[in-house]
Amino acid sequence: MRDRRSQALLVMDPVHVDVQFQEPQLRRLRDLVELTDPMATADLDDPLVRRRLREVEVLVTSWGCPPLTKERLDCAPELRAIFHCAGTVRPFVTDEVWRRGLLVTSAADENAVSVAEFTLAAIIFAGKKAPFLAQDARRHRDDWSYLERRGELSNRGRTIGVVGFSRVGRRVVERLCSLDVDILVYDPYADAAKVREAGGRLVGLTDLLPRCDVLTLHVPELPSTRHLIGAPELALLKDGTTVINTARGTVLDTAALETECARGRLDAILDVTDPEPLPASSLLYDLPNVMITPHIAGSLGSETRRMSESALDELERYLSGRPPRAVVTADEFAVSA
Repeated sequence: MRDRRSQALLVMDPVHVDVQFQEPQLRRLRDLVELTDPMATADLDDPLVRRRLREVEVLVTSWGCPPLTKERLDCAPELRAIFHCAGTVRPFVTDEVWRRGLLVTSAADENAVSVAEFTLAAIIFAGKKAPFLAQDARRHRDDWSYLERRGELSNRGRTIGVVGFSRVGRRVVERLCSLDVDILVYDPYADAAKVREAGGRLVGLTDLLPRCDVLTLHVPELPSTRHLIGAPELALLKDGTTVINTARGTVLDTAALETECARGRLDAILDVTDPEPLPASSLLYDLPNVMITPHIAGSLGSETRRMSESALDELERYLSGRPPRAVVTADEFAVSA
């Protein structure tokens, strides 16, 4: 039994405090821990925050948390746990965090729900070529002859190639089971039985690429995944394939994709790009077979509070002495988003 209530500090951009911690979440947080002034900050170098850090046992973090360097962690001798109410912890977790043995959890599983939902919608739209027909409609208006140039508009019997059986990739596979499609998965770390259980079939990348009608990417941003899909891989895709990227821009070679889309051989739906955003001069903005959205697949608005609730669940488990469910380890950190 604890002698006193744990001190906690929210570390995130102010906008995320307002969006992710509305009255129900704040009420629950105050029931669990002690919150004193300042309750939230994005500046761990502020002298007032530094004094506050001396007593803090728990950090609740989100987008905008600065890197937890040795100097900053030295100011928090009582810190034991970090509960992240967003996806990846890469922007702020340093080797020093692991050296100190701090507990780190993430709400990446909850963020994956939103990305998987967006991706499923993109795949269905890709089968009907809906984003590209919408652009055609603006140019041709009352002449629907452009429909014939987009090929067969159907989702039935399509082959969907899923690269990365990650949190998002697995959820995409599971959701695709509601469609009459063949699901191929490439992931060198995935277990074939688990892929099969989710509804897909594990294959090699060079086997997957020539067979898919839609290619959707779900791998983390790592040195080993940079340009995983480059010019040689794109060349293996058949004419009319739609490339969907809701992962990270760097896993796809932008210049190579631009070349293929400019030729009209491939279509693309891009929620992430490299660089992000693309420069105003990028040809991809003007191509009628490319749809670009401003990184909206992940959790936004009310969806982010699903992640806050998950972080609070982990905080409650920690305070009651129960093991975490969404722990991030140093080993996982090396190969995941």
